[in-house]
Amino acid sequence: MKKIINGRMYNTDTAISIGEWSNMSDIRDFNYCTETLYRKRGGEYFLHGEGNAASKYARSSGQNVWSGGEQIIPLSYDNARQWAEEHLDADDYESEFGEVPEDEGEAVPISVRVSPAAKAALDRLAAKTGRSKGELVSEAILALQ
Repeated sequence: MKKIINGRMYNTDTAISIGEWSNMSDIRDFNYCTETLYRKRGGEYFLHGEGNAASKYARSSGQNVWSGGEQIIPLSYDNARQWAEEHLDADDYESEFGEVPEDEGEAVPISVRVSPAAKAALDRLAAKTGRSKGELVSEAILALQ
């Protein structure tokens, strides 16, 4: 599928497929849908989804008549990582977004409230560096001593 969205070309034939997910194995089911995460040569991510008449990709083809459809959805880096974390296995995730540590060691859970801007900055930094939010917060606190 090829689609121009906000002046940008998204093409499933030229982008790199990162991974695929479907909600069930029976393609004949009206609810069946499948999604594939792609990365463009420039590093942008997008999702190509398609599904049957009762899926989230269904299209109206008349009054009370639905048919299957497909859609391309541009994704931010953070949203691509989140989709991959929810839908891909660990090996596929790590091959695209980097290794995730299995154990934080002697980490102690805490709960804090931060501004939306601080959370967004932490999310971006974690996505950019491939490090956990806990690691980044711990490092920042220890640097202030």
